[in-house]
Amino acid sequence: MRPFIYLVYSSISGNTKDVAQIIKGKMASLFDVIEYRISDFEVPPTIEQNDVLIIGSYTWGSGETPAEVKDFVAELGIKPDTVFAFGTGDTQFGGDEMFCMAADKLTKFYNSPLKSLKVEQSPRGSQEREIEE
Repeated sequence: MRPFIYLVYSSISGNTKDVAQIIKGKMASLFDVIEYRISDFEVPPTIEQNDVLIIGSYTWGSGETPAEVKDFVAELGIKPDTVFAFGTGDTQFGGDEMFCMAADKLTKFYNSPLKSLKVEQSPRGSQEREIEE
């Protein structure tokens, strides 16, 4: 049985959800993609060690990872072998130093093989093409 791809995200304004939808649209024809919005469930999905986790988050406050994302990571209880992180942010608040810092923290925590995918606010225009790539 091939591993699943879990596309998990938290979104308040809808920007992170929009990025997740673009990712899902590109991957769904090639892989089994299971989508979860973190705020929509109480128990984390059963993710196996060999499954792929793509996790997305907005950045809160002064570069913080939102509590519901931290809770999800803690409740998940494992670090799958392959994890990728993405995030949305606004350089107007905190500049480049804090831009999508939650995604960077997730990338570091999971020892992701790729750098974080960062999107300024809404994934439109050239940013949408970057997400698809």
